[in-house]
Amino acid sequence: MKSKILILALLSGFIFSVAAQEYAPQIGYSNETGYRTNFKKNGAGDNWFIGAAGAMSVLFGDQNGEADFKDRLNANPQLSIGKWFNPYFAMRVQFSGGILHGFEGDNAQFMQHNRFVSGHLDFMYDVTNHWGRYNANRVFRFIPWIGLGYSQRFESQGIPRAESPSLNTGILTMFRLSKRVDFTLELQGFLLNEQYNRVEMGKLSDGIAQLSAGLSFNLGKTDFEVIEPMDYALLNDLNNRINALRAENEQLSRRPVSCPECPQVVPPTTVNKFGENVVRFRINSSKIENNQEVNIYNTAQFIKEHNVRIKVVGYADKNTSTSQYNMALSERRAKAVAKELTDKYGIPSSQIVIEWKGSDVQPYSVNDWNRVVIMSAD
Repeated sequence: MKSKILILALLSGFIFSVAAQEYAPQIGYSNETGYRTNFKKNGAGDNWFIGAAGAMSVLFGDQNGEADFKDRLNANPQLSIGKWFNPYFAMRVQFSGGILHGFEGDNAQFMQHNRFVSGHLDFMYDVTNHWGRYNANRVFRFIPWIGLGYSQRFESQGIPRAESPSLNTGILTMFRLSKRVDFTLELQGFLLNEQYNRVEMGKLSDGIAQLSAGLSFNLGKTDFEVIEPMDYALLNDLNNRINALRAENEQLSRRPVSCPECPQVVPPTTVNKFGENVVRFRINSSKIENNQEVNIYNTAQFIKEHNVRIKVVGYADKNTSTSQYNMALSERRAKAVAKELTDKYGIPSSQIVIEWKGSDVQPYSVNDWNRVVIMSAD
């Protein structure tokens, strides 16, 4: 009965420790791909960025293709401001402007020197942090985007101004220089209405292409905190086990204290069997959590009291990563537990047998339970 009370107390303590902490934070990186990871929402002033760049632009439309390419090039400044809402989604506003060369005439002999300004709201998608593991220190990031905007060419040379809504799209690449600064290289295009070039040729649209290079400055908190939610399936199972133990303890408490007519049982002088003791791990982790220390301590005490060998076997769940990777992960887990038994509790390595079975062997029917090391008497 005492053993059942002890088990009940340990399970209850584990439940309360999990319930008291909604998530275990990891700042700046994730163990899984971004789309499978939950991130803590940052403050309103965090993860903002301001970009400044120089761009070369070219106007497409009507007779422009007849002109020399070097005459069509324009140098323009570019300014951006935006915010990352999580590691793979952001919104920004970008402005550019300056001189834009247009041409007219059958041989593009007449050049238009026009000033223009353009602004657009963009929705940005960081492919590297969505399909790969989130890493705040990642050197290279690949970010396609799409947006809507407005562009205007001002009156010039007696030709009235022209304006157009725009459909904008592009690819932004970022190279990390430091926590606060990234180098950016961006290619983008503007789709405009046919009158933007001020020469109507019956074509569907005009357009602008830009290639820019510059710097992006990160403001506020620059990284994200990973949330590892509670394992509710495990929590419910532990609650059910606690309730079953409570019912069994209630039945045991109703039995008489003494039973003269019952045969006397002589306790064994040696321990023949040691019930399995487990150490649970988080996804893709071989770090021993604080709430698992009691299981290692109990195993160490058992070894010292009965002078037996213990088998330490590592496992990994089959729904995460490859069989080859999981084999290496289960090895790290088993060796981490064995090292703690030796280094922290003074158990001789000769009394520990270490094995690892990856995800090819699943000791439990519930997938998440198999992120474990099982300790048993050898």
